Amino acid sequence: MPEAPTSDGRPDEALPSQPGLDTPSDAPHAPPYALQYPCGEAPAPGQVREIAPGVLWLRMPLPFALNHINLWAIADEDDQGPGWAIVDTGTKTAESLAAWRALIADDGPLAATPQGARITRILCTHMHPDHVGMAGWLARKFQCRLWMTRLEYLTCRTLVADTGREAPDDAIRFYRLAGWPEDAIDVYRARFGGFGKYLHALPDSFRRLSDGDSFTIGAHVWRVIVGRGHSPEHACLLCEDLDLLISGDQVLPRISSNVSVFPTEPDADPLADWLTSLAQLRAALGDQLLVLPAHGEPFRGLHARIDRLIGGHQIGLTRLRRSLAAGPKRAIDVFGALFARPIDGKGDLLGMATGESLAHINHLVARGEASCETGVKAATRLRCCNVPASRLRCWTRRWRGSRCSSTRC
Repeated sequence: MPEAPTSDGRPDEALPSQPGLDTPSDAPHAPPYALQYPCGEAPAPGQVREIAPGVLWLRMPLPFALNHINLWAIADEDDQGPGWAIVDTGTKTAESLAAWRALIADDGPLAATPQGARITRILCTHMHPDHVGMAGWLARKFQCRLWMTRLEYLTCRTLVADTGREAPDDAIRFYRLAGWPEDAIDVYRARFGGFGKYLHALPDSFRRLSDGDSFTIGAHVWRVIVGRGHSPEHACLLCEDLDLLISGDQVLPRISSNVSVFPTEPDADPLADWLTSLAQLRAALGDQLLVLPAHGEPFRGLHARIDRLIGGHQIGLTRLRRSLAAGPKRAIDVFGALFARPIDGKGDLLGMATGESLAHINHLVARGEASCETGVKAATRLRCCNVPASRLRCWTRRWRGSRCSSTRC
């Protein structure tokens, strides 16, 4: 797994095992934490491994710091006969194309199964290129339908439409307010519109997935559970018969999925969506499930993993409150409170860190715990945020379980 942040997420920060700067002095310690990985090593690109009856694990290479994505093939049948329903597809790269050609070849691993090498349908958990990048190619090759949630499909089409455009003024203003230097703005201008680089054109129609939908794939019923925060309408797939959860990027075993604010919706609170979705998943799903994530290995220990993901963000919010209480800060000024690793001053990591910092800031603003104002410094407009000391004291009492008399809490 990567040692640096990626577009899908960042490595877990260590949860504090001793009280100190990161948590109030009597905050609960992190519980013992261990996940089980019962499926062994991942298959090589172009190969498969059965991890449950009629469910295959596939892996594709990625040209990023996070160097792989897991795909899942589910034994299926339609009016043309047996085949495979594919969940997620990989990026549009020569390496992914070679892996897919090996998988579906007449002498390939899928052809050697009773289902053959035909693909019956494509289900994409969400719209990021590592998940949907090869969907168009596969849909056209096998004349099969793409299944996605509506917001993911339409958001993907919108982002692809930016290909060839100049960076909009709203986006430039957004990153300047966050504190980006001009050389980073220049890099952003040069790279803008690159979303479609790793993506085959989507089919012009799709089958909509909605939260709570149930449908049969092969011999089993699967149910859609929508999560939000990492992407707008992320579809997880639950099979109670097999005790399987295809979690996509909603729950990953070793990295925390990126939760960001973007220029198109600068006042959004995706962290609230993310934390709410995780809590709902924990309440609705049993801990016995084998979780099939998009990155990393299949694992058991869903509840412990969700607790750790939520706990990591709560610790980040604690650090952010203390940073803002010391004085007004721009988004780039709070990187040290949220990330253990240094953030490069330009490029993809700067964009990811800025988006995630703003997600945490906006969450505090939405809760009434912080305020933001725009000022002028060195002829550049800056958006600075702070937490009044009284609000920090109120929040600390609430963490410790004491009742605060302030009506604002």
